[in-house]
Amino acid sequence: MDAVETVLAGQPQLKEWQEEFYRRLHQYPELGHQEVTTAATVAELLRGYGLDVQEGIGGTGVVGVMKNGDGPAVLMRADMDALPVAETTGLPYTSREHATDGNGDDGPVMHACGHDAHVACLLGAARLLSERKDAWQGTYIALFQPAEELADGAEIMLKDGLVDKVPAPNVALAQHVLPFPAGKVGTRPGPFLSSGDSMRVTVWGRGSHGSMPQLSVDPVVLASAIVVRLQGIVAREITPGEFAVLTVGRIVGGTKSNIVSDHAVLELNVRTFSTQTRTRVVDAIHRIVEGECAASGSPQPPTFELYDHYPVTENDPTVTSMVADAFQRHFGDQAFTIDRQSASEDFSEIPDALGVPYTYWGVGCIDPELYAKAEAAGTVATDIPANHSPKFAPVIQPTLEVGTAAAVVAAIAWLGASH
Repeated sequence: MDAVETVLAGQPQLKEWQEEFYRRLHQYPELGHQEVTTAATVAELLRGYGLDVQEGIGGTGVVGVMKNGDGPAVLMRADMDALPVAETTGLPYTSREHATDGNGDDGPVMHACGHDAHVACLLGAARLLSERKDAWQGTYIALFQPAEELADGAEIMLKDGLVDKVPAPNVALAQHVLPFPAGKVGTRPGPFLSSGDSMRVTVWGRGSHGSMPQLSVDPVVLASAIVVRLQGIVAREITPGEFAVLTVGRIVGGTKSNIVSDHAVLELNVRTFSTQTRTRVVDAIHRIVEGECAASGSPQPPTFELYDHYPVTENDPTVTSMVADAFQRHFGDQAFTIDRQSASEDFSEIPDALGVPYTYWGVGCIDPELYAKAEAAGTVATDIPANHSPKFAPVIQPTLEVGTAAAVVAAIAWLGASH
């Protein structure tokens, strides 16, 4: 057997434990920077596999290092945090957890983005590699990152000295479950995930009694006009074919039906694949907001706050080619070239800080028959819940089996004994 077959020979014995671990992690999710129980469990398991473990990097980050002779070093990352979403999947292991977020808001919590699968797959890969060290050589670094959903988990681990706490890797790898058929794995060289920027805009009015609107400058009406005007940026200011998304995700204004508030807050999200397009969209937002405030007679200028920035995830072509070839050999026609995704990630901050190339790929997690039926009916958009949906429910198998195998196959591309 070759190195991949040798390491993956132990996968059937992994199945029962891995599935039970996944169900429990899904049932008891934790928000970003609160992954205390998840991190402690991960650290305990890694130590049991013989890895040298460091905990508490950036608060709840965990890194396990497995040295196995001379050779390249491979870093594989999984994110651990959940989302403030009320789960409606109806699964027997549905989350009923609640937590208070960093803003002091209490609410339901759910692994609505599949990070529970990422953790289970990386733990499975580390265990399989630890059991067959005769098949590979080098260093394997398993990194479990907090707070990806808050866009600062990678940054905080780096600020806590991550670069000096891990062996220098030759390559960094990561994967994400996505809403396409389970069993498939998709790679793409170059830009894969978009940059993401959140913006908080506060517009100012003049408060009044709801029965006397003539005495007010109504910030809710002002905010509504801004929302409508913003829809024209992508439609009328961005070159057709150039990717851009602008979403108004939240508007807060007023406290009672018969009070005209003195301000309103809009929270926006911008996704792009190029710096030029990002600049054009952000500049247009400023222009439209300031113009509408002037038109409404706003008593003071609006304020703008950019936060939660995600860089473009741009896969190294050479690294991606190596992984894609390895996937093709192992998965056959289940390996494919995936389209660019409009979602965003902070993973790339870690390899960028380490000065190493990286690749990030997608793992299918939807029941293949269900997906095929929706595809045939043209109802994928309505019938297949995507990441962040309260109905997002990856099928356990073959998602975990393929995700774990993909993590092993990609690592062996560098760590195989032939190196």
